[in-house]
Amino acid sequence: MFHDGINMKNISEKNNFIYLTVSLVALLFVASLVEQFPVKYGQHLVMMFTVITLISGTIGFRKSKLFLGVGSGLVVIVSVLLILTISLEESGMHYLPIVILIGFYLWATWLAAKNVLFCEQVDRNTIVGAICLYLLIGLIWSLLYLFIAQAVPGAFNGIAQGLWYENFSALTYYSYVTLTTLGYGDISPIAPVARFLVYMEAIVGVFYMAILVASLISIRLADKQSGKQ
Repeated sequence: MFHDGINMKNISEKNNFIYLTVSLVALLFVASLVEQFPVKYGQHLVMMFTVITLISGTIGFRKSKLFLGVGSGLVVIVSVLLILTISLEESGMHYLPIVILIGFYLWATWLAAKNVLFCEQVDRNTIVGAICLYLLIGLIWSLLYLFIAQAVPGAFNGIAQGLWYENFSALTYYSYVTLTTLGYGDISPIAPVARFLVYMEAIVGVFYMAILVASLISIRLADKQSGKQ
């Protein structure tokens, strides 16, 4: 399945983050299109696209054929699970899709962080990996916001109460606004738990930019200086 769409021989530790980055940006773009031009079951398609693209991107981090086989199998399994969650949502089980997606986002974050934080040399792929981590952090927090918004009515001001996938694009936008500490004010937390998540995300965003990115740049500069010597 993946062999036709992606040339696996061309994926290595020097370019693997590009695929995940493109998948994440495409996901955010598709989510905005679905909200701009609503279609029936459009949000469900976004959720399925989310997991499939994330897993296809993380295939680039494979270490063995077994890992690749497991990753391909998970695509099929998750696709089936998301199809089942549509009927589960109609039965009132609205939280299962969020939990499934959080699990796979955390899995992708662990794979990306392992490659970025323990790299021996900082190159273009490592910088792209740092961008991937930043995108993944924002998406994980958006799912946490969706969980709170679903569990606690009125947890956020500026968000209409509804099923989680109806607010996916809006709370993803709010998550990145918070992560970058822009704070436009069109959406704001009301519930105490929501406020806790908001200021924790703001703290993580500031420290990420100040510590991780600065460290990568300093290592890169040190590599250039040592190369000149």
